[in-house]
Amino acid sequence: FPLSQARAGIISTVEVLKVMEAFVNEPNYTVWSDLSCNLGILSTLLSHTDFYEEIQVFVKDVFSPIGERLGWDPKPGEGHLDALLRGLVLGKLGKAGHKATLEEARRRFKDHVEGKHILSADLRSPVYVTILKHGDSTTLDTMLKLHKQADMQEEKNRIERVLGAISQPELIQKVLTFALSEEVRPQDTVSVIGGVAGGSKQGRKAAWKFVRDNWEELYNRYQGGFLISRLIKV
Repeated sequence: FPLSQARAGIISTVEVLKVMEAFVNEPNYTVWSDLSCNLGILSTLLSHTDFYEEIQVFVKDVFSPIGERLGWDPKPGEGHLDALLRGLVLGKLGKAGHKATLEEARRRFKDHVEGKHILSADLRSPVYVTILKHGDSTTLDTMLKLHKQADMQEEKNRIERVLGAISQPELIQKVLTFALSEEVRPQDTVSVIGGVAGGSKQGRKAAWKFVRDNWEELYNRYQGGFLISRLIKV
């Protein structure tokens, strides 16, 4: 992908963004997954600059046409990749603060929590990410309650991976404390901390400080195995 050339200084990042804009009518999941990943890298790099908000606007502009085409509900005869694509696109739009996506995510989350209409598995992560990214302490408390009540480990893991999307510094600390609690299996702690590190600029700083402050406990827990190296990588 051209982004690797841009990162190497061979071509301008502006040229990369122009290439991305050309994919607005692309129906292929793999292409959108690649676009999403590369835009995520750009967002991370630009989070320390004045351009961060502008890249969020760009994300909304690129992903909203495919989001409108896909909608929120499965269409007759669609395949597994269409469901994956819907989750990817709605999650990207929601996290970037796309107004209509955020409003619909909040509505569907409320119905889910109240048991009126349970979210399908493929929509849970994008909805959870969206409401957390733009949520408050009540939102986080609700998510932690859903985690505690979840019967299946798959749902617990799904929630653990997205908790780091929360934005406020004091709530980020709450998520990091939760990562080392008995509520989270030791092998899943890294996913929670990694989610915080990938959630925001504030999250990265907080996660790195948290790892340093709790290094002895974390190192003793994982004894130099692959999980400790994964933790450092994230």
